[in-house]
Amino acid sequence: MNVVFDFAGVLFHWQPPELLSRLLPHRTPDEAAARRLVDDIFQGYTGDWGDFDRGTVEPGPLAERIARRTGLPVDEVRRVIDGVPDELTPIAGTVALLRELHAAGRPLYFLSNMPEPYAQHLEATHDFLGLFRDGVFSARARLCKPEPEIFAHCERRFGLDPAHTIFIDDVAHNVAAARAAGWRALQFIDPGQCGAALRAEGAL
Repeated sequence: MNVVFDFAGVLFHWQPPELLSRLLPHRTPDEAAARRLVDDIFQGYTGDWGDFDRGTVEPGPLAERIARRTGLPVDEVRRVIDGVPDELTPIAGTVALLRELHAAGRPLYFLSNMPEPYAQHLEATHDFLGLFRDGVFSARARLCKPEPEIFAHCERRFGLDPAHTIFIDDVAHNVAAARAAGWRALQFIDPGQCGAALRAEGAL
């Protein structure tokens, strides 16, 4: 059984409202304001930020595009862009699951919507990524979840049999897209729930 992990929100902490509240406190007086700002900047990971995930825009031009669209100062937008790596800290329980799966001999892979600067940061910072046999970052593939093409790309690159592959993602439409591609998939809520689901699937 192959196991394919998402990164942000599954293996690494990712809470954009917390990020913006920390970096731009004057613009996020409460949770509702923080969530509105998340929507404005990240656009549900489509639009400007989607192009960043896809690897077709660099941080500088991205900051200018978001500033023009939202009216935020460029320096504040750049503070957010540059602050993301510090937000992507490992989720200890998921790292423990990763190690348990590796010890059980499960082939491990990753599939992450991730801009190139953040991909490089994670690769340089976290030794446990060496437990993966291979992985795909969206910025390098020029494809993003939930596009069907990125799942086909992974099948070819990793040599996967979809029927013997479990994909773990925290975003419902990515899970649905994986299932539509013939993969087994589960939506991540927390490490305990994920571990129980993997055991139910026979992966652990």
